[in-house]
Amino acid sequence: MTLSYDLYWSFRSPYSYMVVPRLLALEAEHDVRCVVKPVYPLAVRTPEFFETRDPLWIRYFMVDVFREAAFLGLPFRWPRPDPVQQSADKGYRMEQPWIHWLTHLGVAAAERGRGLQFLKEASHTIWSGEVDNWQAGEHLARAAERAGLDWTELSKAVDGDPSRHAAIVAENQEAQRAAGHWGVPMTVFGGEPFFGQDRFDQMVWRMKQAGLSAR
Repeated sequence: MTLSYDLYWSFRSPYSYMVVPRLLALEAEHDVRCVVKPVYPLAVRTPEFFETRDPLWIRYFMVDVFREAAFLGLPFRWPRPDPVQQSADKGYRMEQPWIHWLTHLGVAAAERGRGLQFLKEASHTIWSGEVDNWQAGEHLARAAERAGLDWTELSKAVDGDPSRHAAIVAENQEAQRAAGHWGVPMTVFGGEPFFGQDRFDQMVWRMKQAGLSAR
């Protein structure tokens, strides 16, 4: 029996980027299916979350993300540009030119059955440090093609109906909270939430208890 789990995931989350290779390997090696449910990052959904953090939070976070990437053997650099923009006076409460578009592309890729593959290729483009200006030129087009998608068709679908894709993201965000958490990456298996890329092994442990089988 094929097991299934939900993945709540953000293009602005470095930890989301870091978990995807393991999720792809899990699906390649075992009879399990990932249901990709992209969400907007907290900086867009609830900017006040970051406005009220203790300064030590961001200091530790910036140490931990680089350490975790090195531990996992993943190339990593903070994106240039950041998928979520901020200003000195408005913080994150400003027009966001990229993150909604990116998230909608993730929704469209999931609808076409290549969600996890697109998350992997697009997030590598954004977070690996291999390119600057990931949002320009053909960087995302090439990522989509590597994921087995038709970039022209995908981007046209997203650009032609942003409200429908935004509504799906809103549904994903409601379902995420209903499942028990608001952060990313978050997986839900058997009604049980697993928040954080460091809960991957625990999720697999639960799946094995439920009869996870090798392909």
